[in-house]
Order: sequence, then C-alpha cells, then structure tokens
Amino acid sequence: MTPISRGALSGALPRILSVLVASVLAAALLSPAPASAQSVGSTIGYETIVGHDGTELKAKVITPTGVEGPHPLLVMPSAWGTPHLLYVGAAKRLAEESGYQVVTYSSRGFWDSGGGIEVAGPEDRADAGAVIDWALANTDSDADRIGMAGISYGAGISLLTAAEDDRVKAVGSMSGWADLEASLYPNETIDVQSAELLLLAGNLVGRPGELLQEVEREYRGGNVEPILEMAPDRSAGTKVDRLNANGTAVMIAHGWNDGMFPVGHMADFYEELSGPKRLMLTPGDHATPEAFGAFGLPNEVWEDLGRWFDHHLKGEDNGIDTEQPVLVKPNNGNEWSSHTDWPSVTTDTDEYHLGEPGKDRLRRQSTGAMEAEPQTGWDYDFRTGIGTTAESGTVMLSGALQQFFDVPTGVLLPTVDRYRAAVWTGPTYPDGARVAGTPEVTFTVTPTAVDQSVFVYLYAINDRGTGSLLSHAPYTLRDATPGEPVTVETELTSVVWDVPAGHRLAVVVDSRDARYTAKSRTGDRVEITSPEEAPTRVSIPFTR
Repeated sequence: MTPISRGALSGALPRILSVLVASVLAAALLSPAPASAQSVGSTIGYETIVGHDGTELKAKVITPTGVEGPHPLLVMPSAWGTPHLLYVGAAKRLAEESGYQVVTYSSRGFWDSGGGIEVAGPEDRADAGAVIDWALANTDSDADRIGMAGISYGAGISLLTAAEDDRVKAVGSMSGWADLEASLYPNETIDVQSAELLLLAGNLVGRPGELLQEVEREYRGGNVEPILEMAPDRSAGTKVDRLNANGTAVMIAHGWNDGMFPVGHMADFYEELSGPKRLMLTPGDHATPEAFGAFGLPNEVWEDLGRWFDHHLKGEDNGIDTEQPVLVKPNNGNEWSSHTDWPSVTTDTDEYHLGEPGKDRLRRQSTGAMEAEPQTGWDYDFRTGIGTTAESGTVMLSGALQQFFDVPTGVLLPTVDRYRAAVWTGPTYPDGARVAGTPEVTFTVTPTAVDQSVFVYLYAINDRGTGSLLSHAPYTLRDATPGEPVTVETELTSVVWDVPAGHRLAVVVDSRDARYTAKSRTGDRVEITSPEEAPTRVSIPFTR
C-alpha cells in the first residue's frame, strides 16, 4: 500500500470539506420554501468587500426578493476554519421567511479572504464594521436594524464587535466564548486537543498572522504566556460593560459538552449582561447543536435565533421577550425547562464529605464513601504519570455521540486503577435525581513535584459500576513546593443530567487525561488529605 503523505492530506482536506459543505447546502437550498413564504424569494451573490485596511474579504450576499426594503441587516462572520458558505442555508431561510438582508463572509485569513488570521483581534472587529458599512452602502439595508450572529469564531467576533460598535442592536452567539483564557487554559492546564485542532485547521485552510505564528512557536516550546497576554482583548467578558451600555440584545446558545469553550463560563457571562438576553443550553459538543441549522435544516437553536432577531430588529410581538429567558435541556434528555435566570436552575445543593478510601493490599476496590458529615484526618496517595479508565472524552466527538446517539462518555468503575486514582461513591437515589448547575470540589493535595496535574470526574453509575460522565475539571499546581499541602477549590463543568432511579454518584481523581497536557511524571506521587480546617468534599447542585 502506498502511504499518504502529509502534504497530500493537507491539500485534500480543504477540497473534501468544500464538497461536504456544498453537498449539505445543495440539499438545503433546493428544499422548497414554506407555503407562507412562496411569494418571497432571494438572490445569492458573491462579493468582494474591502476591509478597514484594504484586505479583501469574500462574502455571500443573500438578498430577499418580492418584499420591499429597507431590510433589517444580519452580518455573519464565518467560524474558525470555515468559509462564508457555512451559513448560506440559514441565510436563505432568514431572507425568504423574514425578509432579512444577510451578508456572510469568510473571516480574515481563512479560505478565499485575504490577510492573516488574527484570532478575533482588532482587525477582525474592524472588518465586521467594514462589512456593515459596505452593506449599508450597497444593499437596501436599514442602518437602525442591524444584528450579528455566528458559530464559534463567528460568535466571538460578533460579541466583540457589538461591544465596540453600537450600530449592532442584537447578537446571536452559538458555541462562542467570553473568556479565552478560561477556555484554553482552564485552571492553568492546557487543553491540548482544542489547541491542536485549532492550529491544524488554521494552518490547513488559513494563513496565520504574525501574532498567531508567534503564539504557536511559543506554545510548541512550552510557553503559553503569549496566549494569556492576547486573551483579555479577545474576550467579551472583559467588555461586558460596553455591551450593557449599548443595550445589546444578546442570545447565547451552547452545548453542555462543548470541548473547546466550556459551558460554565458562558453561563457566568450571561449573568453579567444587563440588557435583553436569552440562554439556551442543550446536549452537544462544540458547534454541534446548531450545525445543521446553519445549513438551513430545521433546528431549535436557529428557530429561536430567528424569533430573537424578529423581535429585537423587526419589532415583532412574538412573545420571546416575555418568556422565561433561560432554557435548559438535560444532557441525557429531550424536554426543555425554562427558568428566570441561571442560578434558579439549581434549587438545592447537597454537600458530600469524602471519606478515606480503603487501603487493602491489592487496592482492587479501594473506594471511599460520600457522607453527610465531615470526614477528616485521613490521607490517601496514588501514583502519577499514567492515566486510568476515567477520561473526559474527545473534543468534538464525545459530546456529539451524547447528543445524537445518547452514547455518554462512560466508565466501568471497577477498572479504575486504585494505585493511580482515588475513588468515592455516594448513596443510591431510589427515585432518581436531576443534577442541575455547577458542581464544586474541595480537596487538599500534596505533590512530590513542582508541577502536578490532577483531574476530577463526576459520574452517575449503576449497581455494577457502569456509569456516565456528568462533569469534570482539570487542575494544575505550578511552582508548588514538593511535600507541602495545597488546598484546591474548583468548579466542575456545569451540567443538567437526569440520574436514573437506582443509580448513584461517584467521584474519581487521577493524574492524566488525554484531552489535556498533564504535568504528571511517572514515578511521582500525589497524596490527598482531608484536614479539619478544609475537609475534602464535593457540592452537588440539584433541581428538586
């Protein structure tokens, strides 16, 4: 068999992606419009828009026909690694069903647009403003009714642009981010799968700008400081006051299992917004909850986004402003529930104190209890550097399997190596329970190395120990003093999960996870203790 060279693969991938996108779009675009929209059509043009610095941006311009203007304007920057074709199916529906003028463009540095990738920097936000200027000058768009929307990279650019350009009245953020550091460097732990995937896509179908090239060089050398330095300016969370001052109407849609931009920080960002806002949390991984809707296919997220824009840009009295604004669908369920705000998703919290795991000679089933009262004065150590069967899953894949096939990231608890992990199990829930909110964990760890990573997992398991991952968190101690205890307090990823009747919760702590770069060396050890001043415990949020 003749091996396939990396160069051949790099050249083939963009063509493969183009064919896949074109095939799905063809199915969407050839579908008949609803009967109510038969009198309204649309035209699709391919345009070159000159950016703020002369860079040429390639765009698809979708214009409604059969309806008088001026039209409300929607601008959609492409997602990372994708061209303007991504949203054409959705744009066509928005134009024909609701009369929107839509401009979707390839973000700077990607595909047919010029320039280099600037990672949602000032150039990208200025580009979005230039696209708005072009649309107002070259289409029958209404300057007082402008919205932006996007998936992933496009969501980030939309939020950042709206903070700087008060012409943008409404935004739809799907699988976006508000804190770049918290997303790619959670608890000082590198999310290596996301970083590598983003860099791979950027190099295959884009042209990294000077800053991104420097970031990659330093990252390859183990230095993440350039990433951390550029993150604040590229995080909408640092500009929330400007969004609030502009009164921007912000809708956020996110997947529970988003492997690139964890859901919890978007829920926190939502709570900081003071203007009109809406939050939809649903099963899925990065960009998977809304992907088919982008192609013009039926999709709950895009349907709500259309209603959001209809109300805030067209003034339609469709009731979306009077509905409870926080909608959640369990990660393992199908029914939506609505709430007044994010904190109200949690109605009760149980605090479990973690007892000492058994220390039998073989450690095959060394398991501690999750108890109601503090359990202190114990210690339990395990080896580091080699992982266990407890894992957080694979970015872009694990959440999609949960969303589309109800296949969770699983564990068989008896197979978790107790020489390399600590394990606790809680009481059985005879009638089941709904875990809803953000779990928190407190434990004291004593490393034998200067840098040491630990990973915490929360599972729901049956009586045989077979279970599903509900939530997890990485945590890396840096510049620690070997032999000196450090108390760790951290949140796990937010979740809503229906624990079946007869199941119970389990907590696992180990030292490696394939999603992250772990500072854990073979031969070192970690000791977990539960001192009286900081008992080891986990707080579990519920809806009851």
